[in-house]
Amino acid sequence: MVRSVMICLLTESGMRYPVAATGRDAVAGLWFEEFVVGQRFAHEVRRTVTDMDNMLFSSLTYNPAALHIDHAYAATTEFGRPLMNSIFTLGLVIGLSVQDTTFGTTVANLGMTDTTFPKPVFAGDTIRAETIVKELRASKSRAGQGIVTFEHVGLNQRDEIVCRTTRAALMMAKPA
Repeated sequence: MVRSVMICLLTESGMRYPVAATGRDAVAGLWFEEFVVGQRFAHEVRRTVTDMDNMLFSSLTYNPAALHIDHAYAATTEFGRPLMNSIFTLGLVIGLSVQDTTFGTTVANLGMTDTTFPKPVFAGDTIRAETIVKELRASKSRAGQGIVTFEHVGLNQRDEIVCRTTRAALMMAKPA
């Protein structure tokens, strides 16, 4: 059995960087300088979405839209059944990317732009994500950090694009 011990390196500026007891980085995400423009990720983790996901997310975000939570009403629409909440879909697509890209190395999300939902998502659909690094630049105001612009694409089990967004993230540089 392999066990890892997490130790945090605390810099003079108060920044914490997780490192393994072996001295190797113990974060799954990449440091700012490990990203390359054009780099592509086909994220391994997939998720089949459920009615419960939709009900819970809609309830937690106070979204009472009948199109998401009322099966009888949704049956009368062009879709014939409830649509998954699009903000849930957006969060899921970005979340599926975290393990490979930003887990443990993100300072903050700076924003999302150009977000589209070209196809609907329904309970029972299995969503996967792909990511492309679109742009990199060192932070002008925060030493040891940089901004990575990602394009995230969510696809269903039929390889139809269900979500596309551009996300800017403030990332940590690799500790010296």
